[in-house]
Amino acid sequence: MSAPVGSVRVVARHTTFQWVADPTAEQARALARHEGAARFAFNQGLRLHLNARHAAKDAVGDDVVRVPWTGFDLINAFNAWKKTEDAGRRFVVDGSGNVELEVTGLAWRAEVSAQVFEEAVVDLGKALGAWTASRRGKRAGRPVGHPRLKKKNPERGSFRMRNKTSQTKTGQRSTIRVGENGPRSVTLPGIGAIKVHDDTRRLRRMLDTGRARILFATVSRRGGRWRISLNIEAADLHPAAQHPARDDADHSGWVGVDRGLRAPVAAATADGTEVLRIDEAPKALRTARPVTRRLQKSVSRKVKGSAGRRAAVKRLSRHHERVRARRHHFLHEVSNLLVKTHDRLVIENLNITGMLANHRLAAAISDAAWGELAHQITYKQTWRGGQLLTADRWFPSSKTCSGCGDVKATLTLADRVFTCGTCGLTIDRDRNAAINLAAWGEQRHSQVLDPEARGQANNAHRPDGSGRRPRVDETSRDDVGTLTATAA
Repeated sequence: MSAPVGSVRVVARHTTFQWVADPTAEQARALARHEGAARFAFNQGLRLHLNARHAAKDAVGDDVVRVPWTGFDLINAFNAWKKTEDAGRRFVVDGSGNVELEVTGLAWRAEVSAQVFEEAVVDLGKALGAWTASRRGKRAGRPVGHPRLKKKNPERGSFRMRNKTSQTKTGQRSTIRVGENGPRSVTLPGIGAIKVHDDTRRLRRMLDTGRARILFATVSRRGGRWRISLNIEAADLHPAAQHPARDDADHSGWVGVDRGLRAPVAAATADGTEVLRIDEAPKALRTARPVTRRLQKSVSRKVKGSAGRRAAVKRLSRHHERVRARRHHFLHEVSNLLVKTHDRLVIENLNITGMLANHRLAAAISDAAWGELAHQITYKQTWRGGQLLTADRWFPSSKTCSGCGDVKATLTLADRVFTCGTCGLTIDRDRNAAINLAAWGEQRHSQVLDPEARGQANNAHRPDGSGRRPRVDETSRDDVGTLTATAA
C-alpha cells in the first residue's frame, strides 16, 4: 500500500532545502515589506510586554495586569493592539466641515501575510523564555540577555511563514509550493512564485512520493541576496545509505575524532590505526584577510549615510558571505567523509568559548569552526543510524599515553609529538588523542547502563492534542494539511 501524495509514510528527521532567490523588482519590494513587518511586530510585541510589566509593577489593590510572556499570549496581545486607536487613526472631514475621528488600526497590515506577525512575536516569546530560564539557572551555557529592539539593517533580515492548506475546487492546496511556475520556482503566500537559481527536482520528487512535507519557509537576506529556506519533515534515508545495526554486545568499531588547528581532523581506532587525517584546511578567514582589510578600509573612508558607503557595505557583506560559504563547504566534506565510512564516532566536548579568551588563538579557533563541525557530525550520524559519543570536557585525551595510559603532567601546544616518559612511546600528538578517544568510546559503551535511562529525543514532533491547548510556536500536522500515514 502506497502513501497518498502529500503525506509522509515514516517521519524521522528534519532537514532544510535552501536556494538563492532571483526575485523581480516588485517581489523584492514585497520581501522587504515582509521583513520590515516581522521586525515591527517583534519590536511592538516587546513594547507591549514591557508596558504590561511596568503597569503590573505600579498596580495597586485589586488591579491585576496580565503580562504576555508566551508566544500564544503575545499573538493575542498584538492582534488586539493592531485594531486599536494606538495602532492607527485618521481625521475625516465631511462637506459641512465636521471632523470625525476614524480608527483605522494598523492600516498596512493587509499588505503582508498575518503569519509574519505571529511568527515574529513567537520568536519574542522564545527569547523571553530563554532569558527567564537563564536567570533562574535552568538553562545551560552562557547567560542570556534580555531581548532588545531590532534595528533596521539593509544587509540582514529575515521572516518566517508557516505552510498551511486551503480548500480549492480540486482539493486541498498548500500555501507554500515548489515547482509550480517552472522547475526553479518557489511559491510563497502573499508574494507569489519566486524564481530560484537552482533546480528543485530533488524536493519535488520527495513531495510527490510522500517522503517529505514542508513545515515552514524562512526568507532571509544575507550578502545582498535573498535566500529561501524550506524546513522539511522527511522520511528516513534509504536503507542502503544507513549503517547496519550492531549488536549491543559488540563494543568495537569506535573511531576517535580529534579536532585541532595544525591538523583540522585526525581520526583513529583504538588499536592505533589512523583512518583519516586532514593536514590542511582552507582557512577561509585567514586567506581572505587582505581582501577583508581592503574592503573594511573602503567602508571607513565613506561618509556615513551616503550611497557610496551603502555600496561599500554591500561589497563587504558579500565578501563575508563568500568566506562563510568556503568554510562550510569544507566542513560538510569532512563531516560527510566521517559519517559515511564510520558508524561509531567519538568527539570531545571542547570549551570553545573559554578558548576564545586566548586572543593569540581566537581568530584561528573561530576560523576552524569546531562547533559547526560537531553539529554537522551529530545530525548526520543520527540520520544514518550511527552512534556518536561525546567525551567529557576534562578527559585528557592529548596528555594520556595511548600505550600505557600514563598521564603526562605538562604538554604545551608546541609539542607536536607525544613522548611518554614511562613506556617511551613516541607518537603524533593528534593521532594519540584520537586513539585515546576511541578507547574511551569502547570503554564507555561496554559499561552496563541503567535500563530506565532515556536518551535525548531527536526531531521529536508533538502530535496534535497532546497538550491542553496547541502550542503556537510549533507547526502541527493539521497546519500543513497532511497526516502521517502508517507504514505499508
